[in-house]
Amino acid sequence: MPVTTPADRPAPGTVGVKRTRVHLRMDGRSKRTLERAAAYEETTVSRFVLSSAIAAAERVIGSRERIVLPAADWDTFYDALLNPPEPNEALRAAAHRYRERVGE
Repeated sequence: MPVTTPADRPAPGTVGVKRTRVHLRMDGRSKRTLERAAAYEETTVSRFVLSSAIAAAERVIGSRERIVLPAADWDTFYDALLNPPEPNEALRAAAHRYRERVGE
């Protein structure tokens, strides 16, 4: 069984065959910084940049797609989950429209 090093493993969050390229232009100092960091991580510059970019992208997406509620609003939301109100006419109409669109 072959031994794999960190450079042999796919970057976190990547799956399958790599078919897309991204070209970067940077100054020499930035390139040397990336090369040093990749060497410390025992990986290639490409994998280092890709894994760092994916981690940053996931942080940005997570911060934009997460809803943070103040305590009072959380209590109201939580109570509505545990004790939902009876469906009113507007909710029944919305459910009916949904079933018509989805075909259920």
